Amino acid sequence: MSIIQHLLSAWQALIANKLRSSLTILGIVIGVGAVVFLVSFGRGQTKAMTSIFENMGVNAIYVTSTSQITGAGRIAGVLTTEDADAIASPNKISAVKTVAPMFTKGLKVVYNNQIRTINVIGSVPALRNILNYKIARGNFLNDQDVHKYANVAILGKQAASDLFGAANPIGETIRVGGRKFDVIGVTEERGSFMGGGNADNFILVPLTTMQTMFGIPSSALGHPVQAIVVDATSTSAINTAKDQITQLLKQRHHIREDQENDFNVIDMQEVMKRMQQSMAIFQTFIASVASISLLVGGIGIMNIMLVSVTERTKEIGIRKAIGAKRRDILFQFLVESSFLSLTGGIAGLLLAVIGSFAVTGQKMNNLPVTAPISPDIVLMAFMVAIFTGVVSGTYPAFRAAKLDPIESLRHE
Repeated sequence: MSIIQHLLSAWQALIANKLRSSLTILGIVIGVGAVVFLVSFGRGQTKAMTSIFENMGVNAIYVTSTSQITGAGRIAGVLTTEDADAIASPNKISAVKTVAPMFTKGLKVVYNNQIRTINVIGSVPALRNILNYKIARGNFLNDQDVHKYANVAILGKQAASDLFGAANPIGETIRVGGRKFDVIGVTEERGSFMGGGNADNFILVPLTTMQTMFGIPSSALGHPVQAIVVDATSTSAINTAKDQITQLLKQRHHIREDQENDFNVIDMQEVMKRMQQSMAIFQTFIASVASISLLVGGIGIMNIMLVSVTERTKEIGIRKAIGAKRRDILFQFLVESSFLSLTGGIAGLLLAVIGSFAVTGQKMNNLPVTAPISPDIVLMAFMVAIFTGVVSGTYPAFRAAKLDPIESLRHE
């Protein structure tokens, strides 16, 4: 028999038992649909989160302290603005382009009847270039704001929306930690993270104002900050910059080679790599869970093909009696099982496409959801469906091919 004849035979066998065939492929439909949709969803979220990290500065390096700043004072080893000035010195570190010290604190922010607890960041104008802040309205901080300890604030898009709704906040006055601040700018939307963190829910004020009003008083060691954000001269210079920063801070903090550092130096490329590794593990996990449906569907196909072999024993005997070879019987049942699985795979793919269109544009933890169906995922769906059909139909097909024609003809 030709492949066309085998396909027609398979189609007739499936049509003869519509309900049974439909129930058999249901597991394949759910399995393929779930795998394709979840893999697409995972890829979409990884791409969205990678884009957010890239917008936060691909060459950014974060220097943070392992010590703690408390309300009672500071522990030796906490980073200072003087450390930031030393890192910014071209005579000491050649691989660094821009430096921005930061002090961050969650504070109660009030505007009319709106009360929110928002992350307030104290920093300098250089932060805009390092982390790619773009202004949607108004202006960003300038050097005069820092030198004059100005009570001015830049709002993230989410913070502006929470406090002012659709109104223009420029020129309005808000209370931050009980102190009055004039709003001079609003940043463009940057996005959110799957864990719920929102890169737009912040208020930026001059570092000097933050340190004076809400920080820890300066001491002989300097003006404390919680982090120093550094922009390397290029992506290839990131590792050199990290090494230079580490050596400089060891000298400034009097740390011997046999002692642990009281600071951490991590770059955005490393953060992105860790995030992508975590997302890859997540995608593998959800795809594995979804694959259980494929396993169940494969078992269903095997079961129904065994039943089909039993029901068609006499037919098999007749076919062998008139000249059908073993391989013809084997191929016939493999085609039928593959046809069942492929039909379920196509239906599952359509289900995944519908699900992708349904969720695209929605938001999860303020992160836009995308689930793009790429050609390689479509190919994977078909390959998985055919593989499941072949594997599930192999034993029933061999069993049918090995039937004795004389015994088969006697079967009732």
